[in-house]
Amino acid sequence: MNSFKKDVTFNKNEDQLKLMISKLKQELNVIYQGGGKSKIKKQQEKGKFSARERVHLLLDKNSSSIEIGAFAGYDMYSEYGGCPAGGVVVVIGYVNNKMCIVVANDPTVKAGAWFPITGKKNLRAQEIAMENKLPIIYLVDSAGVFLPLQDEIFPDKEHFGRIFRNNAKMSAMGITQIAAVMGSCVAGGAYLPIMSDESLIVDKTGTIFLAGSYLVKAAVGEIIDNETLGGATTHCEISGVTDYHSPDEKTCLKTIRDIVDKIAANEKQNFNKIESKEPIFNMEDFYGVFPALRSTNYDVKEILNFFIDNGEFTEYKKTYGKTIVCGYARINGWSVGIVANQRKVVKTNDSEMQFGGVIYSDSASKASRFIMNCNQKRIPLVFFQDVSGFMVGSRSEHGGIIKDGAKMVNAMANSIVPKFTIIMGNSYGAGNYAMCGKAYDPRLIVGWPTAEVAVMGGQQAAKVLLQIELASLKAKGEKISKAKEQEIYSEIHKKYEAQTKPYYAASRLWLDAIIDPAETRNWISMGIEAADNNPEKKEYKTGVIQT
Repeated sequence: MNSFKKDVTFNKNEDQLKLMISKLKQELNVIYQGGGKSKIKKQQEKGKFSARERVHLLLDKNSSSIEIGAFAGYDMYSEYGGCPAGGVVVVIGYVNNKMCIVVANDPTVKAGAWFPITGKKNLRAQEIAMENKLPIIYLVDSAGVFLPLQDEIFPDKEHFGRIFRNNAKMSAMGITQIAAVMGSCVAGGAYLPIMSDESLIVDKTGTIFLAGSYLVKAAVGEIIDNETLGGATTHCEISGVTDYHSPDEKTCLKTIRDIVDKIAANEKQNFNKIESKEPIFNMEDFYGVFPALRSTNYDVKEILNFFIDNGEFTEYKKTYGKTIVCGYARINGWSVGIVANQRKVVKTNDSEMQFGGVIYSDSASKASRFIMNCNQKRIPLVFFQDVSGFMVGSRSEHGGIIKDGAKMVNAMANSIVPKFTIIMGNSYGAGNYAMCGKAYDPRLIVGWPTAEVAVMGGQQAAKVLLQIELASLKAKGEKISKAKEQEIYSEIHKKYEAQTKPYYAASRLWLDAIIDPAETRNWISMGIEAADNNPEKKEYKTGVIQT
């Protein structure tokens, strides 16, 4: 493997990036506690595992897995005590060597109640299952909709009811759905086990009913306990609602593994894969090479060598449109087409300097053609984002930057091959869109701790917002001193900067995860393997493209 000179810049980058990684791990360790150690202990005293323990016991030992939305709900709902991980754990992993997606309610977070972000995260899990035709396993333990926020989770198109619509759609698509009731399963949520292919329930702890004993008494005057109303014996021997009566959680999880073991393998998309080779650069050196500061330029082709197999990169139109780098490579053996923003200061054909991370007409046109080529060859696309947007100014406008940008968006949006997005640094404005931001259906989208997602950078946005605020105050007849102006600017900048950070984006599921860059290869590899499970092949059409 190649090595790098350990100079002052290297050491400074390494220190800053490792501090960011340390913060990431510390935050995740808190999130992994769910509602807290005391609540996990109460679960265990009832003979129940925590949500994460359930997932761990279900998945194959020592196998790869990735967690979706660990930061969902981060720093949100503080008035209600928070909602760690959105109150639900979602993991893509292997059950008896078959890739599945597992959705486990966390009863230590408000009894597993559904906050608005919980609904969004559950829908994201189902979206991944449908896109990739992965079996989905629900480990149910939930008190239903969180009533104080019912207007934000119950009635709209992308709210609670969409879950059951998706259950029906997935069943029609032949996607295996298994539901294990390991705790409460109430009200509308009671439909989920029945809309799944097979359902299990744990004795004495699992219950299913449209209304619990208190509500039954209030509604119809009947006095009955929850176990008799909707426990395992009731639903396995009387109602026939559930298919498997499990004496305990371990047995329940083993039964799920046995069921998955009997599922026939899907036909494959057969994306190109050969034996994996290690990158030519040692990942430990990455932290000293990749700049922690967003204003610092670097050569993205050097960075790619930390992730692609054996440094083998076939670059497309190498000397043209240099602010986007395109080329073919392999990641963990999978053939991929890479589209990456170039932050290194380069020169145009007429020797004028370009700004790193900005998309010009020539680079947009190059990327468009490359994306079309990957679709022709059925090669998955990986976007490495560090983009400040499209170039502005009269020269760019007269040269048709809007037309060329639209061409790139069209080619990318209509792609039929799986797309994966890694946000390394900036993800600003229309650059976010063209480089396959969340709105353009990447199969997976993650950010490194250095990522920033916003309409524009913090300083630029704060200056714009400051001018608007000053104009408003002056219109009211107020006189603004320089000190007051600086105070207003600082306040605006602080608020805006907080909204650009990856934690803000991940908490709202604009990102599936914030990851240590060392995990990048695994995320891309597992993402392509998941996509390979869906054998459907579509025709690539871009529609009308302005030339």
